Amino acid sequence: MLLAFVAYISLGLPDGLLGVGWPSIRRDFSLDHDALGALMVSFTAGYLTSSFFGGRLMAHFRLGGLLTVSTSAAGLALLGYAAAPGWWLMVIAGVAAGLGGGGIDVTLNTYVASSHGDRLMQWLHASYGIGATIGPVIMTTAIALSGNWRWGYFVVGILQFALATCFLLTIPMWENRSQKPAASQNEKRLNAYDTSMKETLRLPGVWMSIFLFFLYMGVEVAFGAWSYTLLTESRGMPPKLAGYWISSFWGLFTVGRIFAGAYTLRISRMKLIVGSLLFAFSATLILELDINTIVNLAAVTVIGLAIAPVLPALISGTTERVGPEHSANTIGIQIAAMGVGGAAIPSATGIIARHFSPEAIPVFMLILILILIAFYLSSLKTKKQMPVSENG
Repeated sequence: MLLAFVAYISLGLPDGLLGVGWPSIRRDFSLDHDALGALMVSFTAGYLTSSFFGGRLMAHFRLGGLLTVSTSAAGLALLGYAAAPGWWLMVIAGVAAGLGGGGIDVTLNTYVASSHGDRLMQWLHASYGIGATIGPVIMTTAIALSGNWRWGYFVVGILQFALATCFLLTIPMWENRSQKPAASQNEKRLNAYDTSMKETLRLPGVWMSIFLFFLYMGVEVAFGAWSYTLLTESRGMPPKLAGYWISSFWGLFTVGRIFAGAYTLRISRMKLIVGSLLFAFSATLILELDINTIVNLAAVTVIGLAIAPVLPALISGTTERVGPEHSANTIGIQIAAMGVGGAAIPSATGIIARHFSPEAIPVFMLILILILIAFYLSSLKTKKQMPVSENG
């Protein structure tokens, strides 16, 4: 399980790098704000491919092997970012980054959902927050010491290859663990079911999940990617100060998931999700008011704390929405939806920032959070409807 946590840390590192590195990347390649959309689209193409079919791949291939290949692809992409002579090559490398990230994401989420409960799911996703916290520090330090954003991606790319080596050496361990008896509430491990994707897509709960995960991940990534631009380019904050405070956004994001793992058995998922989103809405409203620098910085970090428990809680409820035989496929589809949302909404945010100003970013986030709350509450009224199995 420790190696799973380390792998999820590796997922957060690139996201943390991009938020701080983007203004420098944009200047180096003479790009507009909305050019980020091209990188998001290429990343999403790879992410969708590996995550959407993740459930099918896990039914036929060893978990350790999938993790090794996925992590290697991510490492290769990050080194490609670091060496890219032009923006076009960085966009192409985004496909490999997406393939790697999606593969890691769906494999580990299915493994934890199958073998562990809500607590370890929160802590797994807290590991992502650790990576996203360290990422801005790495990029801020790289720019401060060398004046070049490329070193940030180079360092993290090397770390990804080190992790891939660990997965390669522990393939038998993952295989042995996958043969252990499943949790008592399931007949067998989630990745052991060989349910067709067509059958899974007939479930209403799957389509509810698609929009929820699309919208949530878009909000999370947009905050991480655009808060730095808002604070520096619109509100005049020193870049170094803003970079380290964006790191604190991810830091409290991690703390939120650690604490959520501790109290998740004492509160219903509905209260946890809705309460967290209302907390995030309040902090975003304060950020929009632009009271002063200290309040702005505090609001950004509180947003990270507030939204932290939402995603793990949604993933943990997957089996309840669709049943164990559809869970592996559905987790992959949900993660694919996250990939689309994580690309589409930050890209739309960039377009809004370009046509209006970065000050429109928190207003857009407020609207999205309200939509997310409303749709989640409406999804609770939809009963799970199981189709007749094609296998009888």
